[in-house]
Amino acid sequence: MLISELHPWPTTTQEAVALQTELASRVKIETPDSRHINLVAGVDVSCQRGDRRFWAAVVVWNRHENQIIETSLIEAEALFPYIPGLLSFRELPPVLEALRKIQTPIDAVICDGQGLAHPRLFGLACHLGLWLDLPTVGCAKSRLVGEYSEPDSNAGDWKVLTYKNRIVGSVLRSRKNSQPLFISPGHLVDFDFARKLVWDCCRGTRLPEPVRLAHLAANRFRVERQACTNEERENTLIK
Repeated sequence: MLISELHPWPTTTQEAVALQTELASRVKIETPDSRHINLVAGVDVSCQRGDRRFWAAVVVWNRHENQIIETSLIEAEALFPYIPGLLSFRELPPVLEALRKIQTPIDAVICDGQGLAHPRLFGLACHLGLWLDLPTVGCAKSRLVGEYSEPDSNAGDWKVLTYKNRIVGSVLRSRKNSQPLFISPGHLVDFDFARKLVWDCCRGTRLPEPVRLAHLAANRFRVERQACTNEERENTLIK
């Protein structure tokens, strides 16, 4: 996958916050043509507390045929510290490397992370959407910002998520009686489409299928790589 360079990576918190603020103005909330959204990439990153390494996975999934088309895995070293609200500067470099290995044309991306539901309205899904110039959705397992009423208990029930008196996403019960998902637009999607895409990709489990598959792939890859020798890891580690 060819990915144009959006910006150099900042090295300080101040630079990262300033870049987020500037890039947030470029995010577009619009309705894509759902007829052309078939191959959906799920993105997830696995890591362990205290370890500077990341294991990123991208799984391209055909939502109409319910099958995996392609998987890309990357091990990399973190180049930015863990700072709440600045997660994309830590996780996106390995995710982008994994995406560059993908040969299949992608129609949309669902990230395990936030989109507009972010203190500066620029979560990981927004950041990745600008890098890829593709419809991108944030699908997080927990809330970062915002207020909402608890959805009813049935699968498919949802409520609006608001932050500072504006809608930033939705809270979806993807499986009966399960904890809800926090869904927000990343780029080139609107609120209804973001929620409907996630819901359409759910297959009876809490997470939408491409994200669930990416989560499993990233964790499996981490375990495999941690079992390798230091010399084996150094031969393939992206720094």
